[in-house]
Amino acid sequence: MTLPNFRYEQKLWKKGYKFVAGVDEVGRGSFAGPVVTGCVVFSKNTGIKSKDPKIKIDDSKRLTAKQRERADDWIKKNVTSWGIGETGATLINRIGMAKATKTAFRRSISDARKRLNGKIDFLLADAFFISFVPGLPTKRRKDKKGKFRKNPKGKQMAIIDGDQKSVSIAAASIIAKVYRDNLMLRLGKKPKYKKYGWDRNKGYGTKKHQEAIKKYGITRYHRKQFVKAFV
Repeated sequence: MTLPNFRYEQKLWKKGYKFVAGVDEVGRGSFAGPVVTGCVVFSKNTGIKSKDPKIKIDDSKRLTAKQRERADDWIKKNVTSWGIGETGATLINRIGMAKATKTAFRRSISDARKRLNGKIDFLLADAFFISFVPGLPTKRRKDKKGKFRKNPKGKQMAIIDGDQKSVSIAAASIIAKVYRDNLMLRLGKKPKYKKYGWDRNKGYGTKKHQEAIKKYGITRYHRKQFVKAFV
């Protein structure tokens, strides 16, 4: 199994882009809880090497919980900047998952910018472009007739399976996953939510979670479109 590397980042650094960020999301297919995004900024002076051989940067889905926790700690201590963004079920229910996810992306990018105390020069995203990010236009834009055209001033790259190819995107997926898992763990321990098993399923639609929804109904943390078949 090939690990993510700095191939995309190195090409951009050579072109003069100093601060290259990777972004990714977690929790998009969950029945309950927020969708969370991570943004991690590497510069060419930031290395991935660590004295601890247990540190592994990869797609968060390919790591164990302990590996993610170790990596999360290392990432936050060693990268140039990082940020977290989230949108809860209330907003997801109101505007839909696609728009809510992009809102979370913009929030994580903004959070990373604050820690960086400066601008991000280029954005690497997993699979799709993120619209309306100040200073980071997409590589495609609509013309006056509504057709998409190539934007020569674009500062984003959408990489299919990016979290398995780019270290920046993989790192973003890790910090987002750790943040969301911990959030759902805390929620799941509250007496009124224990019956849904969020401390174990993290809000995803396991059989036990489905049965709990049928028996007890939904909470304010549930996504109505996702669970309407069980209510």
